[in-house]
Amino acid sequence: MRAVVVSQWGGPEVLTETETDRPEPGLGEILVRVHAAGVNPVDWKTRESGGLIAWGEIPIVGWDVSGTVEAVGPGVTVHRVGDEVYGMPNFPRQAGGYAEYVAGPARHFAPKPASLDHVQAAALPLAALTAWQALVDTAGVTAGQRVLVHAAAGGVGHLAVQIAKARGAYVIGTASAGKHGLLRELGADEVIDYREQDFTEAVSDVDVVLDALGGETAERSLKVLRPGGHLVSLPGPDSVPAGAGAVNASWVLVEPDLAGLREIAALVDNGLLKPLVDTVLPLSEAAKAHEIGERGRTTGKIVLTVV
Repeated sequence: MRAVVVSQWGGPEVLTETETDRPEPGLGEILVRVHAAGVNPVDWKTRESGGLIAWGEIPIVGWDVSGTVEAVGPGVTVHRVGDEVYGMPNFPRQAGGYAEYVAGPARHFAPKPASLDHVQAAALPLAALTAWQALVDTAGVTAGQRVLVHAAAGGVGHLAVQIAKARGAYVIGTASAGKHGLLRELGADEVIDYREQDFTEAVSDVDVVLDALGGETAERSLKVLRPGGHLVSLPGPDSVPAGAGAVNASWVLVEPDLAGLREIAALVDNGLLKPLVDTVLPLSEAAKAHEIGERGRTTGKIVLTVV
């Protein structure tokens, strides 16, 4: 099969398309013929140094995939050959998403949202599960709460805005002025231009803050939370401020999640959640996809087409 491998840790130029052995599904696993693979910041951060990822013999980056079940391993009952599925298998261990085939635990995949094509579906798993697990599983967002989403037009942020809105929250997002119209279309009730306005002066009595930035932003976000509120941080455990006082502060590392993927698909098919795809490139241009992503200017997601 064709796959994009990491020849050595480094810049985008280390991504090389090659031929390698097709994986085989083991006990409880399925083999998926990949139609499209999503690109995420963790992909290029891993490519640079390997990070904490448990790699296989041949390093193949990528986790987000959407495709068709090609084969089913012993013991699998949730999927059949020919099913269209999407998922984020094995994270944070190697999944090998930048390839024609991926094998992984059957319950790391779910039926693809019927209303999306494979490119759109591949934009969802990691980012949407991150937003879902942060807002729903961790912070327990409910109707009437005030939710602040930082970097609201980003890969996770634009989905978090929609998920919070679908749960009945009043949603506030931070983004550059040029993205305010888009965020209002996605359901944001209030948008703050972080370049022109200090969000700590514009917002107060927030129940939940979703922070994809960390550092000073996380520290300052504590000021806008009401007592008992919840700061959920995404960059890493070091991004959680010390001394949160009367509020909760958590770090979330996204996990493969069949139930979450099903909930996300239901939101999509009910018209409550829409992934934004910024750029679509063929698998052979994975290096270019990383170059674009690392500039930090995309709105929504980058996706690679495989077949």
